[in-house]
Amino acid sequence: MKIIDISQVLNSATPVWPGDTPFAFHLNWTKEQTGSVNVGTIKMSAHTGTHIDAPYHFSDEGTPVSELPLESYIGNALVVDVTNHQAISSQALAGIDLTTIEMVLLKTNSWIDHSTFPENFSYLRSELASYLHKNAIRLIGVDVPSVDPLDSKTLDAHHALHKHNISILEGLVLKDVKPGVYELIALPLNIEGADGCPVRAVLVER
Repeated sequence: MKIIDISQVLNSATPVWPGDTPFAFHLNWTKEQTGSVNVGTIKMSAHTGTHIDAPYHFSDEGTPVSELPLESYIGNALVVDVTNHQAISSQALAGIDLTTIEMVLLKTNSWIDHSTFPENFSYLRSELASYLHKNAIRLIGVDVPSVDPLDSKTLDAHHALHKHNISILEGLVLKDVKPGVYELIALPLNIEGADGCPVRAVLVER
């Protein structure tokens, strides 16, 4: 069994959505101060690094993180290379067998340098959601900050995926991952009322 970490590193250099809360970790107490332990504090956006979007992120009536079923984030996933596709539609997946998997991870290679936030990146066309639903896909993952364009206010892909009960996983690191089938594990923390949550996403190659 081989475990492949597809999560971004979280530190003070981790880029966040323009204007969002930067990541910070510091020690409130040091072992020297307490005589026994170091105790740290973390401050960050719910959408820092590799993260899931809960429906509450884009709908006031949507389900928050704490109420999402954990099985939504574990399953057989197919990594698909869609390099050079700016607007990813169902045509990008045409001819690919989706019958043995439940999740699709799109390797766009449009955000390689994770030390800076991208000025432009690949995104999903909303019609892809119905195609994924017809093929019984229940999670879509992308190696970019959002399934929608950077300047989108309507978030068409987010809403279309939610309409078809497809979970959203963003900010993956797939540049060194070969296309193929893996087991995905990307569990969110049980944060009550949250609109999103960073995850430690891994692929298991058996």
